[in-house]
Amino acid sequence: MKDAIQVNGQRLWDSIMTMAQIGPGDKGGSRRLALTDDDKEGRNLFVKWCKDAGCTIAIDDLGNIFARRPGKNKNLAPVCSGSHLDTQPHGGKFDGIYGVLAALEVVRTLNDNNIETEAPIEVINWTNEEGSRFAPAMVSSGVFAGLFDKEFAYSRTDSDGHTLKAELERTGYLGDEICGDHPMTALFEAHIEQGPVLENSGDQIGVVIGGQGQKWFDVRVKGQDSHAGSTPMNGRRDALVASAVLIQSVQQIALKHAPYGVGTVGEMKVQPNSRNTIPGEIFFTVDIRNPDQENLDLMAEDLNQIIDSVREKHHVIIECDEIWNKPPVKFNAECIAAVTEGARQNGYKYQQIVSGAGHDACQVCEIVPTSMIFVPCEGGLSHNEEENATPDDLEAGCNVLLCAMLRIAG
Repeated sequence: MKDAIQVNGQRLWDSIMTMAQIGPGDKGGSRRLALTDDDKEGRNLFVKWCKDAGCTIAIDDLGNIFARRPGKNKNLAPVCSGSHLDTQPHGGKFDGIYGVLAALEVVRTLNDNNIETEAPIEVINWTNEEGSRFAPAMVSSGVFAGLFDKEFAYSRTDSDGHTLKAELERTGYLGDEICGDHPMTALFEAHIEQGPVLENSGDQIGVVIGGQGQKWFDVRVKGQDSHAGSTPMNGRRDALVASAVLIQSVQQIALKHAPYGVGTVGEMKVQPNSRNTIPGEIFFTVDIRNPDQENLDLMAEDLNQIIDSVREKHHVIIECDEIWNKPPVKFNAECIAAVTEGARQNGYKYQQIVSGAGHDACQVCEIVPTSMIFVPCEGGLSHNEEENATPDDLEAGCNVLLCAMLRIAG
């Protein structure tokens, strides 16, 4: 039975819909790639809303934004919550954005009820969570957690050759605070599930206990360009045919490690990309994930064995570089308990769940007590303009976030 303070669900929904008008997609979603002009506009609006709510703003040298509502005890580190405002190229209105604006709604609700917490409350927007413009994903929260070197992050380039640091400077979000030099008592992140588990079970809240491990690979297959009409089939070194075998193997590896193993080839470039020329060089990406470290390592071993086989059979050169390795993570027991109590206190059906997607919380949990709150999304669909969630579910997740933060902040 609900006996807790309730957030303003309509205000939360309106804020999400207003943010969605910045960088709108062609099919109703959003397109705000990290540190583009659209992302800058979204950041500016977020900063304005936070200042209007009485928060002070700090920005670090990776562009992460921290909006602080003061607490009674200035000596206590803040209890934080947030996510990201950048999107995929064909992104939805909720992935990341919900987590940032749910945290802001917590601040607004505390203001409405004249509640002063013992510890400060902070709302966070992390830079380049998606990694769709600057790979790898979650690079700024990774620097914050000490998982990436700052110069590595600064040197990340987009497809046009712009570096992450140059775009921080251009947009005015290269802050003065040193990334990582920002103590926190705890961190919570509210998010749509991006999968079908909650919707299928009828539960409204996912109490997230950890996240999957991930490995990202850049694969380059080099054969030989040649004429499509005059080169005999038995004399070809077709880089695309060899790549097709590898790409199919990613699917097979994931199925071999079912039900938790997943594998994706999400990006591909063909050279010379001509209709009547045998492809001489292919670049593609591989993303494999598993919540069990041993199985994740076995998936990577399977991939390398198949690469050796394809290299020999198709007479091609194959370079496979592991550009990111994120071990499975477990969240903090006290933070998990706070989220669980928030669901119970509000009378919501809930279950414990492991995140299939990566999140900034999965980086920062290396150094800060952390947990997450999931709410259902329609059809489990995400990274798609048709991504959808109901106002009631978003409000429920925000109510749980409010309770969890108050439990830790005092």
